[in-house]
Amino acid sequence: MSDYLAANGRTLIETTVRSEIAFNGKTRPLVWSGPKACAAIDAYLESRIVARHGITTSPAAYRGLDPCGPLFLTGEGEPFSFTRRTTPSGAVSYSCESLTEIVRHLHQQAGIEHGNASAARRTFAVKLHRDGRSLKLIQQLIGVSSLSAGKRLIDGDPVRLASVVSGVI
Repeated sequence: MSDYLAANGRTLIETTVRSEIAFNGKTRPLVWSGPKACAAIDAYLESRIVARHGITTSPAAYRGLDPCGPLFLTGEGEPFSFTRRTTPSGAVSYSCESLTEIVRHLHQQAGIEHGNASAARRTFAVKLHRDGRSLKLIQQLIGVSSLSAGKRLIDGDPVRLASVVSGVI
């Protein structure tokens, strides 16, 4: 919770995805500046308070939510469970099938076929690239370990020639 809220209950703007919860075990920036996303999270937190999921005995701090608890809980008010995997090369990654299913369902609701977290990361990276952001910044924000991995994501940009020309002429 303290990755999203300050003790006074205000939304933090810049925090980090801590290495112990990152899918690839690497810390990266986390920015809470999107008004729609923050409004949705705030509505979700309000529903948690009503359902008494993850609350604390100090209602004045962190909007009454446990600052050491996770930001998102299951419908039953429990933390999501993650599976730790180690690849043959020794890289560690984490996954949560129930969260993957939630993301998949959200994509379906939005009318995005075959949507998943990887596609969302790619879209985010491409949008940043189109907006003129540096590859180094994109790498940091999406949490990939190398510039070449970030470049592979933006190289898949399906931009049409017409849109390139229309921006020039």
